[in-house]
Amino acid sequence: MTTLRADALLFDNDGTLLSSLDSVTRSWTAWAREHGVTREQFARIELHGRPAAEIVRDLLPAPRVPAAVARIEEIEIEDVPHGGVVPLPGTREFLHGLPAGRWAVVTSASRRLAEARLALVGLAPATLIAADDITRGKPDPEPYLLAAKALGVDPARCLVFEDAPAGLRSGRAAGMRTVALATTHPAHELEADLVVPDLSALSAQVTPDGITVSRRA
Repeated sequence: MTTLRADALLFDNDGTLLSSLDSVTRSWTAWAREHGVTREQFARIELHGRPAAEIVRDLLPAPRVPAAVARIEEIEIEDVPHGGVVPLPGTREFLHGLPAGRWAVVTSASRRLAEARLALVGLAPATLIAADDITRGKPDPEPYLLAAKALGVDPARCLVFEDAPAGLRSGRAAGMRTVALATTHPAHELEADLVVPDLSALSAQVTPDGITVSRRA
């Protein structure tokens, strides 16, 4: 499939619109050192596309979780200005011209952290669904269903852009079509209606009937 039509476009943030891999690595390494988490323990945990609270619950006893979650958010926000947060290829060009009420960012990061990273690369979505807004993170459909509701769009008329298998499963479970970006995972690991290297491979045309997303020739 090379063309998809939708009424609204829903974007994951890290790995989809921007890359914060260097910042994330520095921050979680510092956090793990502070909290006595070994490299072996950390290697067994899936980090990408999951809320920090879920990651911390996998690593620490329950009584330590609230303070540890607050600490990783603090570390990551403090790290944002120090480099390692950059827009991915095609992000600005693809978003340019999209009506504010027709797209949203749906992230597993906290609102404060997501806004700090987005602001650094000059993006300010009118609608942002963050970890603070949900009770169940990706791959549960809740984040994307909440975004559709916020935009007032039928979930079946939404198109999800994701780089992580968990996020793609979230979009499919919400009844939405999906576009996978092979920025953090190999293309063969990504199940979607359309798989592309990044947003530079796509164009978006806005019409009164919706938005047409096409693969560039």
